[in-house]
Amino acid sequence: MKQSQLFCKTKKRISKEAAVLSHKLLLKADFITQVSAGIYVFLPLGWRVLKNIEKIIREEMIALDAQEVCLPALIPKNLWSETNRWQTIDPPLFKIKDRHRAQFGLGSTHEEVITAAIRQRVKSYRDLPLALFQIQNKFRNEIRSTGGLLRTREFIMKDLYSFHSAQEDLRNFYEKVKKAYFKIFRKCNLNPVCVEASSGSIGGKSSHEFMEISAAGEDKILICEKCNFAANVEKTGGIKKCPKCKSLLKKESSIEIGHIFDLGTKYSKAMGANFVAESGLVKPIIMGCYGIGLGRLMAAIVEKNYDEKGIVWPKSVAPFDIHLIPIFSRKKEIDKEIKRVSEQLHQTGQKEKIEVLYDDRKEISSGEKFVEADLIGIPTRIVVSEKTLKKNSVELKRRKETKTKLIKIKALKLETYVK
Repeated sequence: MKQSQLFCKTKKRISKEAAVLSHKLLLKADFITQVSAGIYVFLPLGWRVLKNIEKIIREEMIALDAQEVCLPALIPKNLWSETNRWQTIDPPLFKIKDRHRAQFGLGSTHEEVITAAIRQRVKSYRDLPLALFQIQNKFRNEIRSTGGLLRTREFIMKDLYSFHSAQEDLRNFYEKVKKAYFKIFRKCNLNPVCVEASSGSIGGKSSHEFMEISAAGEDKILICEKCNFAANVEKTGGIKKCPKCKSLLKKESSIEIGHIFDLGTKYSKAMGANFVAESGLVKPIIMGCYGIGLGRLMAAIVEKNYDEKGIVWPKSVAPFDIHLIPIFSRKKEIDKEIKRVSEQLHQTGQKEKIEVLYDDRKEISSGEKFVEADLIGIPTRIVVSEKTLKKNSVELKRRKETKTKLIKIKALKLETYVK
């Protein structure tokens, strides 16, 4: 893509209200813009990152044999009432009425909707196990929205729901999801801790959170460095010693980037979602649910991948693979050759389906181009200039490195530098 056509206006100054580093950088680099407290527009650069995160997540969900669905954001009161969450869910629902005065809640979570769909279709143990997932907008009526994408009122979430005939089957699937989550987060260049957690208004038998240690995080977790016990302070209270080995616990600030729940039969019992077991007995379906907030994950990636110049995107989620920057000399014949080589590289990228951001702007100085490139944080930068062409080369620099190197144009293979 030509940068002259990209809908992006980076900023030198942003609102003082942006206190968290990821919020500052995503605003400065014009990945997002704020509409209201906790409500954001994902601009083209931000949307590209989000779609790459989504791709990673979707691949791992499909590897679990989960099938994708799309559930409505507008959920009627009667479904919420079946589980008594119309009044009790926390944060409380955004509630609206239609022109017929029927009441609806905007979906902050979708246990009722998915259970209603399941109870109409699952009748026998032969229909189980089953796993369904979606990636969709949610709405959470937060008291306060802080930290940019770390705590929002509207957000995109992946939620997976699993349905089982036996607790042991759920337990096995739950462990598979844990492994899939670690794969997802490692692909995003994160290394979270899985901790015992409070289930909150989702409820169920137990739950675990995936916590990325970060000063920007609002959650406090306790970690035992001897036996690997870890838990959210919200779950354990202020204990100082490990309940397993009695060693002293270490407290850390962290960002919750995933939460999984063993729901047991909480929703199936309340909503009459039953199946006929092999024994002939009618039993409630055993359920699990598993969530990842994509925007929060994006912010957590920035919190862990940056330097003093800007964002340093991991290759797997970067908005583009290569930032191609021609430096024009204002010498007609030389600039003609710089443009020819640059456009040839850009076209090669298009043919090979490599995402290249081509900074074709002539009115911007080389200094400004480099500052902006560092802020945006694309993993690989290729510079074409009078100096490089004298050696029949281009200059290549990795965003996370300080050194540059010259590569002969004839030897340059763009696919070497992609995801």
